[in-house]
Order: sequence, then structure tokens, then C-alpha cells
Amino acid sequence: MATYLITGGAGFIGSALVRQLIAQTEHRVANVDCLTYAGNLESLGEARQHPRHAFYRVDICDGPALRSVFEREQPDAVLHLAAESHVDRSIDGPAAFVRTNVVGTSTLLQEALRYWRGQSASRRPGFRVVHVSTDEVFGSLDDSGYFTESTPYAPSSPYSASKAGSDHLARAWQRTYGLPVVVTNCSNNYGPYQFPEKLIPLTILKALAGEPLPVYGKGENVRDWLFVDDHARALRTVVAEGTPGETYNIGGGSERRNIDVVRAICTLLDELRPDARGPHERLIAFVTDRPGHDHRYAIDASKIRRELGWRPSENFTTGLRQTVQWYLDNATWTERVMSGAYRGERLGEASPL
Repeated sequence: MATYLITGGAGFIGSALVRQLIAQTEHRVANVDCLTYAGNLESLGEARQHPRHAFYRVDICDGPALRSVFEREQPDAVLHLAAESHVDRSIDGPAAFVRTNVVGTSTLLQEALRYWRGQSASRRPGFRVVHVSTDEVFGSLDDSGYFTESTPYAPSSPYSASKAGSDHLARAWQRTYGLPVVVTNCSNNYGPYQFPEKLIPLTILKALAGEPLPVYGKGENVRDWLFVDDHARALRTVVAEGTPGETYNIGGGSERRNIDVVRAICTLLDELRPDARGPHERLIAFVTDRPGHDHRYAIDASKIRRELGWRPSENFTTGLRQTVQWYLDNATWTERVMSGAYRGERLGEASPL
């Protein structure tokens, strides 16, 4: 039995990881989250009250508070998922992304280093820090090719630039100080409990409300979609078997144009929750494209498959059906998380000045 310190454990991917660890392993979880708009303890489900789960409302930029958690919990590994993560929000307010993703990551790395250096000679070799990042740090692809672990960084948005900075910091702490860091870069996640500002949940909820379904540009931007539970399994594999200093790309192998994603959701809703007013596709509305919108992301995940034996269990068809059904069955969760400032409005149009 190990103790994992997970930052961002009340967020979308973090909560999926916590739920898995509590349900499928004997590990303890120290969950660190400052509960911004996208963090919600209800996303933890039954794990929230489990005796192997401890929650700490801590900002990762607060070094002394982090230090206290390290000292109290004595973790065997850190999985760093806390981040500001929405591109459109980063366009409207980049400073929050620099603070959390860059300053917060450097603070966490320094406290992890302090803790690791204080461990006994027998415990230090097994300690790990897994820094969880995104494929958006690589920039944009044309219609062919894939991101590999050696693809040069070329971030386009304030969000991806801040994540690129955090990746560089993680690698610097490994190379300069010897901290046993592993970096992962994942493709677009989707699934249950995702805050409804992202494409898939936002489309589902707007369609159910009979509202226009906004699609940027012509909807031809391509993303590789990864079911969140598959990503959580990959992170569990990396923390247990990954090699310090290495990077692992995690992708779902499910490329889709945005317009095709929206249409697939409409088709599922026509089946599962038909609208007497007509097919849900009638609601599709093309809107002005996002500034600097990357054309295509696609992950080459052969390294993690080859070296660690991980592969996704869900394809996009099975994963999307599960996701749509979950939102249909969990309207109460959606209503509660949407009770704050966000109401599904368009983000990412305003100048930060």
C-alpha cells in the first residue's frame, strides 16, 4: 500500500484518478485542491468519504501549506494534475494560467524536492513525481503526422505556453537536482464529471436545453480523444512503472473533426433523448473561430504501449455513448457545478488588455 499525493484531485482528470485508486487499489490518497470553479468534491463520488482518502484545500502556490501536507502524509509519489486548463479562459485572462501552471508547478517541485531530500536512503529510490501535461504544448499539426515524445514545443495559446513552461520546469528539477520526475503529455480528455465549458459536455447540455450548438470556424479542427478513465489507468501505470527522466505520450487513437464530434453527440441524443422539435443537428451554429486555433492534434502513444504495456480500453464510439448517458443520468451534478459564475457563455473572444 502506497500513499499518493494528487494535486487537482477534485478536478476532472484528478477525480477520475482518485475514484480509481480508492475503488481498485489499496493505496491511500492525499488530495490537494484549492477548489476553483472547475473543482468539485462531488466529483469524487464514494471516494470522498473513504477512510483512505484525505482532502486538503490548498493552493499549490502556497509552499508552507504544501510542506505541511508532505510532512503529514509522507507520500510515496506525487501526481501533479492541478492546472488552469481551458484555452478560451487563458485568452481572456492569461495571468491566472501563469500563476497556477508555472508558479504553482515550481512551488510544488521545490516542496517535493525538499521532502525527497529528507527521506531515508531506503525510501528515496522509490519516490516519483508524475507531471501531467497536454499535447497542446507541441502546437499544431497539418493533416498528417503525429506528436512524439521528441516533437519540439511550439505552444500557440497562453494556456499551452504556461503548460510548456511547467514541463520545462519539471525536467529542469529532474536534471539539475535529480528529483525523480516523469512527464506525461495527453490528448483531449472526455468522459463523466467534466466541467461544462469543454466541447463535449457543453454540446450535450446546450442540445438538451434546445440552445444553439456553437462550432468554431467550419468545425474542421481535429483532436485525438482520450476517455478519462483510460487516462487515469495510464497515470497509474506511469507512476508505478515509468522511468524517471522519461516522457510518455498518452493518446486515445481517436481523431475526430470537431463538427463530427458535435454531430455524433446529436445522433446519440436523438436516440437517447429525442426532441419533439426535430433532430438535434438543427441546433448547430458556426461561430467566429478562436484566435490562434490549432488545426490538428494527434498523439503517437506507441512508447507507453511498448514500454509500459498500457493501451486504451475505450474507442470514441463506446466512450462517447457512456459520456452522453452519464450526463443524461446526472443532471443534479451538472446543476450544482453550474451554479457558480459560468453559465455556458462564449469565452475566449476578449482581449486581456
